[in-house]
Amino acid sequence: MANKNRLVEKYKNEVTPELIKEYSIKNPHAVPMVGKVVVNMGVGDMSKNKEQRDSLVRDLATITGQKPSVRAAKISVASFSLRKGMPVGLTITLRGDRMYSFLDKLFSIVLPRLRDFRGVKTSSFDKKGNYTLALTEHTVFPEIDLSKSASPRGLEISIVTNSDDVEKSKRMLELMGMPFEKE
Repeated sequence: MANKNRLVEKYKNEVTPELIKEYSIKNPHAVPMVGKVVVNMGVGDMSKNKEQRDSLVRDLATITGQKPSVRAAKISVASFSLRKGMPVGLTITLRGDRMYSFLDKLFSIVLPRLRDFRGVKTSSFDKKGNYTLALTEHTVFPEIDLSKSASPRGLEISIVTNSDDVEKSKRMLELMGMPFEKE
């Protein structure tokens, strides 16, 4: 593939050597890395409006470069007017080049453009070193045309790493360009 992703190059040429040096890692396969990125969006109240749901599917496909799968309700909940099998969410799992392209766009374009942005919280890591970030509107991505888009929806982005150490995962994401808030 002639068109190499610049975040992949940065990871190989800058991040990996820095992590090996900082944490005295002997085996290069033990260096923390991002395994996948999962993007989720709830469409609960739009489950009855197929046109708006299709618009959200189109928007998410535009943002990630991959068509989302529609997730159905597993149980019925009468108080939410929800029946088993109704569509309630959209999800996409990104790996490889699409994942790195998405992360590059997220770190360098989308997050810095957010209003009153002072960095992402460092408290959003789970015990396994994975990071979850919530955006209140999917329309912050530059590819989304507000005139053709459905109403703004929140989305959740989970960055899954192969490291069980929160500190190593945080340092890796920091070196890759994730803008963490200053402490």
